[in-house]
Amino acid sequence: MIATNIAEAAVSMTEAQAYARVETGEEEALLAGLVRTASALCESFTGQVLVARPFEEMLPPGGQWQRLGLTPVRAVEEVALVGTDGSTMVLAASEYDLDIDSRGDGWVRVASGDGKRLRVRGQAGLAVEPNGVPEPLRHGILRLVAHLFATRDGSGGEPPAAVSALWRPYRRMRLA
Repeated sequence: MIATNIAEAAVSMTEAQAYARVETGEEEALLAGLVRTASALCESFTGQVLVARPFEEMLPPGGQWQRLGLTPVRAVEEVALVGTDGSTMVLAASEYDLDIDSRGDGWVRVASGDGKRLRVRGQAGLAVEPNGVPEPLRHGILRLVAHLFATRDGSGGEPPAAVSALWRPYRRMRLA
């Protein structure tokens, strides 16, 4: 189970308004929702967090290496054992193994957890701020926002193929 805060949009409202050619503030709330939706769809498609944000993940007990669900992992700040009664014991760095590989996947291993689950807290994201997100991803989000805005009445068909073409080089897929 992964818990994160709401994804920060990878494009600003000003950029979205200019790209979608929205000149008045009357539809700002709609446009803001479309920006959040397009950013979330980009994260889902690529399998990567765009703008750095905190995460908390619960992992099953075990002594083997376990991969964290979000990527790319920027830092792991805390690893704790969680008992069935909800009690937690934060582990010292010497009590667990941690690896963030070259692809940004985070891996954690605790030798003896006595059947307790692991709670891992940290930071994940491609960039620290929205302007650090790769331009093809940002441009795809803007194109999708403009498409969703223009077709908000339900007539308009499929999103532009250019959106997935811009995002595809950044797509991370995992085999289960």
